[in-house]
Amino acid sequence: MKIGMQTWGSHGDVRPLLALAEGLQAAGHEVTLVITCVDSTAYDSVVSPSGVDIRVVASPVIQPAEAADVGWSIVNTRSPLQQMAFILRRCFAPAEDAMFAAALELAAASDLLIGHYFMHPLQIAAEHAGKPYVSVLLSHAAVPSAYSHPLGVPRVFNSALWWLTRKLLNGVLAPYANRLRARLDMRPVRDVVGEVWLSPYLTLVAVSPRICQRQPDWPPSTQVCGFLDMPNMQMEGQLTEELASFLAAGAPPVYMTLGSWMPAGLADQADTLRMFAEAARLAGCRVIIQAARWAECGLRSDERILYVAAAPHHLVFPRCAMVVHHGGAGTTQSATLAGRPSVVIAHISEQEHWAQELRRLGIAGRHATRRNVSARKLASLIREMQADGQAIPTAEAVARAMADENGVRQAVQMILHPRTGENG
Repeated sequence: MKIGMQTWGSHGDVRPLLALAEGLQAAGHEVTLVITCVDSTAYDSVVSPSGVDIRVVASPVIQPAEAADVGWSIVNTRSPLQQMAFILRRCFAPAEDAMFAAALELAAASDLLIGHYFMHPLQIAAEHAGKPYVSVLLSHAAVPSAYSHPLGVPRVFNSALWWLTRKLLNGVLAPYANRLRARLDMRPVRDVVGEVWLSPYLTLVAVSPRICQRQPDWPPSTQVCGFLDMPNMQMEGQLTEELASFLAAGAPPVYMTLGSWMPAGLADQADTLRMFAEAARLAGCRVIIQAARWAECGLRSDERILYVAAAPHHLVFPRCAMVVHHGGAGTTQSATLAGRPSVVIAHISEQEHWAQELRRLGIAGRHATRRNVSARKLASLIREMQADGQAIPTAEAVARAMADENGVRQAVQMILHPRTGENG
């Protein structure tokens, strides 16, 4: 088949779709992947080892000069709906027409379309062209169910709360989808969650089944495929001699990263790194701190602190005591797969959901938010995990259960045989 794929967002939104594209190409299909990265031009130079046709459109959406203002505006917005509205307005809308044009081209040239669940441009293009469409969810929090809700309320309230949630989400999201649908003389959508995020053909929930259980009331077309992982990418760093030596030089360190949510501005990044370093000092631990511009911040590594611009998480995380991170879907599952406990500093509501899921599994404690975290608070959370005698054994047990999973292989099978694949 000719398969057209499209994704939008940060590295955590691109990497899973790229992993799936590689898996489909290796299975003998002709795959085109269109990427719109919010905050980076890194994908301009990415070359697929299996021959995926990678095209980059309207990237970065946010220019470096505005990144700091956009990032802090998101963090300081407390309402999840207002957060989403702001992200759409500043990080999606400026690229929407370019993404829609690319989506229409993909739909015309492809037999099957696969999109990040936020990609209503591709869903619309697929529907208009009469082509099957697969939606990829990177979090199970987006699937309505009477058995669960991201807020973790008692089950008796879930159905009513999802009704309200969908209504509110539709108020924020539907105008974007319906503007594009009107251009093609298509009827408006009434429920973005049910008509865009979830595909009646196939919706893949790209979360480990050790974290996400398929709920009894999900539609048959919504299936858990597992974490869409892939080999380390060049931009993710290498296991340098300096890094290997630091890991071997003493007690397992704490790894600290905020991923794409690390402030890009030099002053803000320096403040964050100083906060991390002070938290490590207060907690009495060795630490690896990841930040792209650490050297420009005037900082130096020593026997207790190693600064890195990037590192291969799959090689480093298993050798650490725990991982302090932002709660993104990819980093969350990478830390879990490595068998390490987490301390989460959530920036948005979806990351708070991941923090709650890790705590439910017994491999994280209380989480912080970016608005209220401080060196003293972070140190306290680290010490709590250090004192939890069950966190590491539990994390290692979860990792062993995840070890035989292959989300890409499972997803490819489900795409080739929609609605017949089994979880696992």
